[in-house]
Amino acid sequence: MSVINYASREINCKIVYYGPGLGGKTTNLKKVYEKVNPSNRGEMISLATDMDRTLFFDFVPVNLGTIRGFKTRFHLYTVPGQVYYNASRKLILRGVDGVVFVADSQIERLDDNVESIKNLIENLKEYNLKLSEIPFIIQYNKRDLPNIAPLDQLERLLNPLKVPSFEAVATDGIAVFATLKEISKMVLKKLSQ
Repeated sequence: MSVINYASREINCKIVYYGPGLGGKTTNLKKVYEKVNPSNRGEMISLATDMDRTLFFDFVPVNLGTIRGFKTRFHLYTVPGQVYYNASRKLILRGVDGVVFVADSQIERLDDNVESIKNLIENLKEYNLKLSEIPFIIQYNKRDLPNIAPLDQLERLLNPLKVPSFEAVATDGIAVFATLKEISKMVLKKLSQ
């Protein structure tokens, strides 16, 4: 749920990058952070555990305009990839405005993707949310690798809602900003309703 700061005339929106471990969530955030003008972004913060990390930072998009005279500030979060950290995953979803599911396109990771999306659905239920009711998109990452699943197979397994999806190579920045732009537009559209 967006938070309105009347003093600074800002609407703060939370976008969570969700998906299996080592699928590219952190790489997405790092690529965005590298490219956003330092005067329009906050500090990147990493909460590290022994086996995983959670990253988040905020930024003020320059070209997305205002809503009723308020600037929009987006806070981007990643969740720990391993289901072992499910309590952290749930906590990070609190107050979410939009979700980017970063799927690992490698054939051997199909089960991990399915498990992770089921986990997302279950964790959203804790907040009385459904994927069909919030801005949600899918990014099929690692499309440059030789052992990837066909796009139609990924769509069948992970995208029954037929939400927007992007083929990406996050390490090269391919589709990282297209993904962010689309989820940002969807969040702003929902806020304007």
